[in-house]
Amino acid sequence: MNYKDAGVNIDEGNKLVEMIKPIAKKTLTDNVLEGIGGFAALFEIKNYKNPVIVSSTDGVGTKLKIAFMMDKHDTVGIDLVAMCVNDIIVTGAKPLFFLDYFATGKLKSKTAVEVIKGIAEGCKIAGCALIGGETAELPGFYKEGEYDLAGFCVGIAEKEELIDTKSIKEGDAIIGLASSGIHSNGYSLVRKVFFEKNNFSVKDFIPELGMDLGDALLTPTKIYVKSIEALKGLKIKGMAHITGGGFIDNIPRILRKSIDAKINKGSWEIPAIFELIQRLGDIEEREMYRTFNMGIGMVVIVDPSDVDKALEKLNGMGEKAYVIGEIVEGEGGVIL
Repeated sequence: MNYKDAGVNIDEGNKLVEMIKPIAKKTLTDNVLEGIGGFAALFEIKNYKNPVIVSSTDGVGTKLKIAFMMDKHDTVGIDLVAMCVNDIIVTGAKPLFFLDYFATGKLKSKTAVEVIKGIAEGCKIAGCALIGGETAELPGFYKEGEYDLAGFCVGIAEKEELIDTKSIKEGDAIIGLASSGIHSNGYSLVRKVFFEKNNFSVKDFIPELGMDLGDALLTPTKIYVKSIEALKGLKIKGMAHITGGGFIDNIPRILRKSIDAKINKGSWEIPAIFELIQRLGDIEEREMYRTFNMGIGMVVIVDPSDVDKALEKLNGMGEKAYVIGEIVEGEGGVIL
């Protein structure tokens, strides 16, 4: 017997690496000394006086199930990058480089390359380099045609430029940046609502959405890196990536115990997909705000005097940005 008899094709893995190299090369910067193909990737830090390294890791979750159902794999890589870089930027850091982990039962280079193309596209949007990763072929561990993804991002900031959330005070304004849809959270509930309770197909055209259900559910997570960079020069007091846990669990991560975030429902446009999920699933409103982003993917807290400048800069980047609330006296929570 040999390794291939056991289900691991080393030649296919080597072939994939060669296919990935030109894709990753398009994302590289002058800081990359050695990228994909070696045992480790090398990245040189330049022009920082007191650098702080910031890191984040995440996955795509059960949104991958929709990709499997659609046999469409070129967008979930964008989700993977977005979930990591959006966590990095809330600290005031800039993403530098990204690595991925792709695991499957039987490696199919065609599918893997489509996934990597999405990761490279996400890196280009975020302005970071795809410098390495790992491809694991694990026979018997995953169902036929399925895979899992994890991402790892490293960013950097000058220590004195890190965002100090202790400066958040009563009266500060909460600005919300529109999401592109569900992003990459709550898909276990999404799948239960659409495919178990209501027997939809990914190919079903949904009039409220103006597209097939599968296409709506696969809409990539928005990457906010360049829009947040456009706010440079303004004093950002805090930012929250509205990811797993929605408003209710994410905003309190940057609040002291003496203040609350008061969110004014109706101050932004809630995408139709959320209204559809709530109605078809008979889901309580608070549960919706705890599970989903409800149309706001990133929150920025600024002094009231900076609101107009912030909105102007964000709108100039093509963002739909809204004043969605304010900071009030409280206990470190969210008031809807």
